[in-house]
Amino acid sequence: MSLPTSVAIIGAGMAGISAARALDEAGITVELFDKSRGTGGRMTSKRTDHGEFDIGTQYFTARHHAFRAEVESWHEKGWVARWQPRLCRIDEQGIHPSDDEQDRYVGSPRMTALSRGLLGNLTLHGSVRITRLEQHDQSWMLIDSEEGQYGPFDRVIVATPAPQAAPLLAAAPQLARAAEQMAMEPGWAVSIGFDQPLNIDVDAAFVRTGPLDWICANHSKPGRAENCNWVLQSTPQWAQQHLDTPPAEVAGLLLHALGEALQTPLPPAQLLQAHRWLYARPAEDCDWGALAAPDLGLYACGDWCLAGRLEGAWLSGRHAAQAVLGHH
Repeated sequence: MSLPTSVAIIGAGMAGISAARALDEAGITVELFDKSRGTGGRMTSKRTDHGEFDIGTQYFTARHHAFRAEVESWHEKGWVARWQPRLCRIDEQGIHPSDDEQDRYVGSPRMTALSRGLLGNLTLHGSVRITRLEQHDQSWMLIDSEEGQYGPFDRVIVATPAPQAAPLLAAAPQLARAAEQMAMEPGWAVSIGFDQPLNIDVDAAFVRTGPLDWICANHSKPGRAENCNWVLQSTPQWAQQHLDTPPAEVAGLLLHALGEALQTPLPPAQLLQAHRWLYARPAEDCDWGALAAPDLGLYACGDWCLAGRLEGAWLSGRHAAQAVLGHH
């Protein structure tokens, strides 16, 4: 099979950008499409009058040798920084220091700095929601929610969460079925701006009791503003039970849970906002790497094809690019 000259990638999160960079380095013309204005997917930051909050991916680790080498190059470029928080575990017995010593990285000065750096000069069509794909002869046209058309493209990689990928993969029923079977869990993220520091020696904690899963002093990350800004993330189970709860009510409930988890009175919150992630993370890891229907020129990738971590998304994007290039 001859190499493609043009590839469309739907989704500009880590998996989509990883695939795009690998293909671009191989000399192939790539265009990215994302329903959001910018890049990064769940690797996102929210700007407010009280500073910025990482409301999606909180940090990432590097275990795979290829990803470790990549992260080192990002570190040298200044796109990421090592983060060494005072890390704890909170359970029904109280607050305990965590003995987890693995290296943690964050985008610097905000999470989105990494995806922006990686995007470089690649072509991104932002605020474009692709709703269907149409095959004409041996090429693909992309149709958006306004019936706008893009193409033709030799190949298409779908790099969105599994439930959004399934309908786009309809031309390849085997791929669509695989995406339909992959459950994604929801999550609520709450941004809190306090008017004074909290009286505790904790920067971040895994919470093993109540509705919270993770709490983090956003200002403890390298390059962040000095404001006392915290991000809370709910457990998937609690989010599932509160999918349709108004955001303001969710924010209040999780703020209360923070006070209980830290066993300390909280100062007044100057800012309190909740964001619902309908597809926060895959319910389980799998070992697909990426999905491919080479005879159709249709592929899919994402953390749901591998492991629900940033590393999994990056590796999956590489797998998809290698499949497009005919490497196995």
